[in-house]
Amino acid sequence: MERDGISFSLSDNFLSKYKGKQPKWGPLGYFTYKRTYSRPLSKNKTEEFWQTCQRVVEGCFLIQKKHCMSLNLPWSNRKAQKSAQEMFKRMWDFKFLPPGRGLWAMGSEFIFDKGGSALNNCGFVGTAELDADFSAPFVWLMDMSMYGVGVGFDTKGAEKEVFLKKPKRTKDVHVVEDSREGWVALFQRVLDSYVGRDSLPSDIDYSQIREPGSPIKGFGGIAPGYKPLKELIDRTLRILDKYVAEEAPVDTPLIVDLMNFAGAAVVAGGIRRTAEIAFGDMQDEEFLHLKDLENLKNNDLARWASNNSVVAAVGADYTNIATQTAINGEPGYFWLENAQAYGRMIDPPNWVDYRISGCNPCSEQSLESWELCNLVESFPSRHEDLEDYKTTLKYAYMYAKTVTLLPTHDPRTNAVMLRNRRIGLSQTGIVENINRVGLREHLRWCDLGYKEVRHWDKIYSDWLCVPESIKVTSVKPSGTVSLLPGVTPGIHFPHSEYYIRRVRVGSNSPLWGIMKEAGYPVEPDKMQPDYTMIVSFPVHEDHFDRRKSEVSMWEQFELAAQIQAYWADNQVSVTITIKPEESQDLPRALSMYESRLKSVSFLPLTDHQYEQAPYEEITESEYKKLHSKLKKVRLNPVDEEDRVVDKFCDGDTCEIK
Repeated sequence: MERDGISFSLSDNFLSKYKGKQPKWGPLGYFTYKRTYSRPLSKNKTEEFWQTCQRVVEGCFLIQKKHCMSLNLPWSNRKAQKSAQEMFKRMWDFKFLPPGRGLWAMGSEFIFDKGGSALNNCGFVGTAELDADFSAPFVWLMDMSMYGVGVGFDTKGAEKEVFLKKPKRTKDVHVVEDSREGWVALFQRVLDSYVGRDSLPSDIDYSQIREPGSPIKGFGGIAPGYKPLKELIDRTLRILDKYVAEEAPVDTPLIVDLMNFAGAAVVAGGIRRTAEIAFGDMQDEEFLHLKDLENLKNNDLARWASNNSVVAAVGADYTNIATQTAINGEPGYFWLENAQAYGRMIDPPNWVDYRISGCNPCSEQSLESWELCNLVESFPSRHEDLEDYKTTLKYAYMYAKTVTLLPTHDPRTNAVMLRNRRIGLSQTGIVENINRVGLREHLRWCDLGYKEVRHWDKIYSDWLCVPESIKVTSVKPSGTVSLLPGVTPGIHFPHSEYYIRRVRVGSNSPLWGIMKEAGYPVEPDKMQPDYTMIVSFPVHEDHFDRRKSEVSMWEQFELAAQIQAYWADNQVSVTITIKPEESQDLPRALSMYESRLKSVSFLPLTDHQYEQAPYEEITESEYKKLHSKLKKVRLNPVDEEDRVVDKFCDGDTCEIK
């Protein structure tokens, strides 16, 4: 691999050991990989996993080498080759993996052309300075979302008493450029016109935007045409005109709605998935009622487009608000002062993160305004012992730290990220490893593993002449990445020992036909029979102990608190499932764990049975019957425009679908 006259490549002799071979995939692993992360090599051929590992590893070390060459720092090709081969092997063995967007983008021309935003999972933007630059946070959210970044935001701008005014109209026609920059520029112009910083054109020309169904080169997906952008602008104009007519100040609903309008446009805009989370005050009644049924049914709004959480304080009264959470799962809770004061909760407060004001949509990374975060996943249950795991953490750390060397396209974001160098080494399959080695032993792995990461951060930061990372560990919810090795996602418990896992693909994709031929059940999606097919996979969980419906709310709280204490100096992303009979205890649980957690979200368990649900429990005999019909799967070719693009923080619980 070469860029700007600098090259780095794994040796041909080393790669020859992997060509033509497959790793030990989980039940959905190869399908998920081909569907989501395998880049096209030609019109009718996509990468195999050894080629993806090669691209990722060579891209990682090329970034390191370019950094060292630009600063005239020491560099040894011999040492780099040895380390690169070890990183490759540990990815191949599913001991760690980059996040989904890293599997897709690392080493591609896209990241070198567009910058590091494409490698960072999630971000946060505050609105406290809305009076100084009204459009800035909304435009930043849209811009980063179009890179596939999931974005959190707050509603503090509602305190600024910002009043909008009737925009000045001009006679020019605004021609929208067919690019990410073109979409964002139009949104910014409209917003700025309502505070006197720009004007509204007499007309908007969308004709240059490519036709629906055209492939998006570089970052993948298919073009949606101009309609999502036009709907964004039309919605924005209607709601801003309403506030001008009523002479009403910018308030919580308007902030959330503008962010949601942008998110909804991006979801329809070629990136199949993104995510948003809104943070509001516990006393803000408008915020607490944003998702009342009448608001969710209002087609002029897009209130479905964000998860909503409250910024809570230790000592708060949760009695009333927890009742709402127990019914519909929202709001979630974020204890800002805990996140500012603490790294790991077992360590003394250090306040190194005093500047943060929110976190990302899945809440595993506390963040400053304009800050992005990059993640990487380790799989403890795939290791022989602690020493093996500690070795993996070195290479997982190396990947994440390398991502911080690549600036983004946004100067405000670089100003924060180059100072913090925040990374998030995550653990996935936590419950699986606890079942395998025991809780106490797993916590020992966490404690000593964390210290190992800190050890390597000091060494590598000194070598690269960059600041040590402000925080280094977290637990992300995982999602499709955990499907590759077939481990339980993040900190969550398995659905059951035997179950069917349903995955949706486009009806025009060749994948479902290939899977059907291999014996997997395939059927049209009853909600979208003309557009979507569903492939069903029989799954048997290794190291199974209990299904998620058998685990109490209290045990889930305690496990999250233990991992927050011994592993995560950022945060633990956990969605606690609540049984109906546990609802009354939620206020007490929040009071008991408010000093031991930084964030938490909830999912009420109900008896409702949904057709074609993502998970369906089956018996052992049903599993064996389904599994006996399966044949070997061959998944080339896969057309670029047919793939599903999972490109943010990989969490099934926080994505906009």
